[in-house]
Amino acid sequence: MRLLIDAGNSRLKWCLDESGRIVDQGFGVIEDADPVPGLSVVDADISRVAVSTVASEERRLHLLQHLSSRVSAPATCYWAEAHRDGLTNAYHEFRQMGADRWHAMYGAWLEHRQGFILVDAGSAITVDYVDSGGRHLGGYILPGLNMMRRSLQVDAARINFNPQQVAGMSPGLSTSECVNHGFAWLSSGLIDRIHRDSEVLGINDILATGGDAERLLHLGLAAVCRPSLVLEGLAAIDAKAHAE
Repeated sequence: MRLLIDAGNSRLKWCLDESGRIVDQGFGVIEDADPVPGLSVVDADISRVAVSTVASEERRLHLLQHLSSRVSAPATCYWAEAHRDGLTNAYHEFRQMGADRWHAMYGAWLEHRQGFILVDAGSAITVDYVDSGGRHLGGYILPGLNMMRRSLQVDAARINFNPQQVAGMSPGLSTSECVNHGFAWLSSGLIDRIHRDSEVLGINDILATGGDAERLLHLGLAAVCRPSLVLEGLAAIDAKAHAE
């Protein structure tokens, strides 16, 4: 049985994989004393641990230290690559790409084997384009919703708003409405651009993953929500590394 971990900047997702079947899964906060809450499987049942992470080195080491205290199996961190199984990274310095982007793209490529646009809406929003030949055409990185919220809360002293307020598209009539509708307005512009790129590039399949993926779909993104793409790509790469 494998423990697979997708560790972002703050939150992480884990799952237990047994011969390609998910037997348990959960979420955690990487800085917590126990970043993998709910993991109750017997240590001897875990043969290895595979990690995809974009967390800081300090947080990564904290996670690995915790894992070593819970699981005797070795943990391996997998990173971005130049190419794999027909998927080619557009980055000249491929190691600079976030591991989660590469693993999500690889998971999508294994399933589709044709062009797709991948939107990962996490702490940051990434948009990546892959053509029908598996060539990564490049992408974009933007601040995510929570990052934008924190920026206004921390750096703009007199902008007070309720982050739980329902976001509309009309001009706001209060500071709280202006902020929340502004987030929706920006997201709508992003969505429109993705749809235009889909038409221009002739890439019909749009996939969305990450914690805010459902929010983008609610705002009109014509995508299929695939919340576990990072773990799926990670699982496949780890399996090949161990010749399964």
